[in-house]
Amino acid sequence: MKQSYGLKGLVVAVAMLGISPAEAQDSRKLTFQTSYPAGTPTYESLQYWGERVGKMSGGRLVIETMPAGALVPAYEVVDAIAQGVLDGGQSAPAYSVGKNSAATLFGPAPGGPFGMDALDYVGWIYDGGGLELYQGFYREQLKLDVVPFPMTYAGQQPLGWFKQEINGWSDLAGRKCRQTGMTAEVFAPSGMAAVNIAGGEIVPSGERGTIDCAEFAGPHEDSAMGFQTVWKEYYLTSMHEPATVLEIMINGEVWESLTPDLQEIMRSATWEATFRYMVKLNKLNADALEKLKEGGINIHRTPEDILLETLKSWDAIAEKEAAANPYFKTVYESQRTYASKVVPGRETVEAPYSLAADYYWGKSE
Repeated sequence: MKQSYGLKGLVVAVAMLGISPAEAQDSRKLTFQTSYPAGTPTYESLQYWGERVGKMSGGRLVIETMPAGALVPAYEVVDAIAQGVLDGGQSAPAYSVGKNSAATLFGPAPGGPFGMDALDYVGWIYDGGGLELYQGFYREQLKLDVVPFPMTYAGQQPLGWFKQEINGWSDLAGRKCRQTGMTAEVFAPSGMAAVNIAGGEIVPSGERGTIDCAEFAGPHEDSAMGFQTVWKEYYLTSMHEPATVLEIMINGEVWESLTPDLQEIMRSATWEATFRYMVKLNKLNADALEKLKEGGINIHRTPEDILLETLKSWDAIAEKEAAANPYFKTVYESQRTYASKVVPGRETVEAPYSLAADYYWGKSE
């Protein structure tokens, strides 16, 4: 029988929780590192997650959280967890695409996939058989001793920041843009040259002219990192990562050493951190957009042909990968089955978000 860790947990807490000396005697300290820079909402969600676990566990678990690069490079967090260098950490499935292309489906993939948004994707994970496939991917396909869980909503990724205006798919040709994972292949037919670099290296690379354009997370996180000091044309909305949910994982041996109640506490904290930052990010992005406009940044809606060409490119890539990679096909078909019911169902039940938004606030440009 396959072992399934379920969403029953993870382990964290943040140092500096104000734990009493008596509690500290029975506490266990674990070291977690993220793949994201200090001061970003993504890293803050890891800190928040640890804080909640620390409080709910009564101080039995204390986590020292560290930003990208503190112990290991941003793209090496997963391997460091598997090797026991870190007890756990926060990263993105897209960073494991080089090990197995199926990783992109846990990101989630371009187009959702199949039109799913973040809520649909999390629904597939917990109600559509996705969790077993997700954890089995790391354990059985990559042979890594880690227990992953989806955590932290990163929002719909923008197309990115540019130095000049773009009006369509063909305008991407010849541009060197920061992209990660399989997104590089998605934009390849446009003639874009993708450059895969960690978040903390994006602005310095732009300043040096190593890259012409870049995408990372969204208005708040991007502006906090200083993208607006390099680029002035910002294109929001995209289909290359429309429903990004990141991940947190723990070393397998560490996980097994936890008592069931601590695992259950981790499970609850994972849910809380994900949805807490999902709603928080909406407000943060709205505030950031106002400041960017006031600072002279030109905000654009991505041309529709770029959105459609992105989906067409992804569909071709996905079919090719499904034919060559059995696990990719298994996950992809599982997502297709779930989305075939949920996406049309929601569209039938729910009025378009834009209907009331446009009525009250006007159509966005």
